[in-house]
Amino acid sequence: MRGRIVRGVGGFYYVETEDGLIYACRARGIFRKDKVKPLPGDTAEFTVTHEEDREGNLTQILPRKNALIRPAVSGVDQALLFFSVCRPDPSTLLLDRYLLMLGQQDLPALLCFNKVDIAGPGEKERLEEVYSKAGYPLFFVSVKTGEGTDALLNALAGKTTVLAGPSGAGKSSLINRICPAAEAQTGELSRKLARGKNTTRHSELFRIGQAAGSCDSWLIDTPGFTALMLPDTRPEELAGAYAEFQQFRGRCRFATCMHDSEPDCAVRQEVEQGRICAERYENYRKLLKELKDREENRYR
Repeated sequence: MRGRIVRGVGGFYYVETEDGLIYACRARGIFRKDKVKPLPGDTAEFTVTHEEDREGNLTQILPRKNALIRPAVSGVDQALLFFSVCRPDPSTLLLDRYLLMLGQQDLPALLCFNKVDIAGPGEKERLEEVYSKAGYPLFFVSVKTGEGTDALLNALAGKTTVLAGPSGAGKSSLINRICPAAEAQTGELSRKLARGKNTTRHSELFRIGQAAGSCDSWLIDTPGFTALMLPDTRPEELAGAYAEFQQFRGRCRFATCMHDSEPDCAVRQEVEQGRICAERYENYRKLLKELKDREENRYR
């Protein structure tokens, strides 16, 4: 049989078949011998050992389209960065950290801001100003009322999307709204573990409902994705992660300009004239300082 690994915990890999059944499978010794670790998101073949209990053994991992290191998942098409417009107020510095990390893994990003139903005057417009020129698809939704969710579902259709964002933004509410089987699946996995609710959370795949226009649409919840360190990026590479800087390349006095405090910097001039968002630029400078400090400490 064949299915997709939706979760791995306690030595078991939970494989969901096309008809929605979940089998608890163990990996055969050949995986350890070949140093292949099954990952959530993998398409796998397995044999059934107990049909009534829906248990089996993994026999093969099919070729992967990609595999991310952090979080450890495979077969991902894009990332959905899910923040709230307010309550809590979004940290654009944290969001830029996510974007930098995703850029290092060549993963396209969608930006979604929840709770537009309770946003105050100007809160949505501020975020539009910060990210409208950054080149990322923007979505403003209310998971509570459903506002904006149809457009978001269209962007998720036929894709495997990894979900990330801070606590309090409403990620669990989003999953429960657009993945009808999420609560049932979580409950079934807990029963298979035979030890009640599992307090250690793991990356987990949920099939998105038919409203997304495709039965092959998945959302990956990644709790461990919230603790972020900057990837191993050299300071001079950081500007390449800011799309709004790119049209001004070559206009600075120095070819090696890092758009910080160098004289005659075209990027800084565009910030002063309002054509590049000042908040995004200040985030860039904070991240640049962090990268410079890390590089200096490396050689001490």
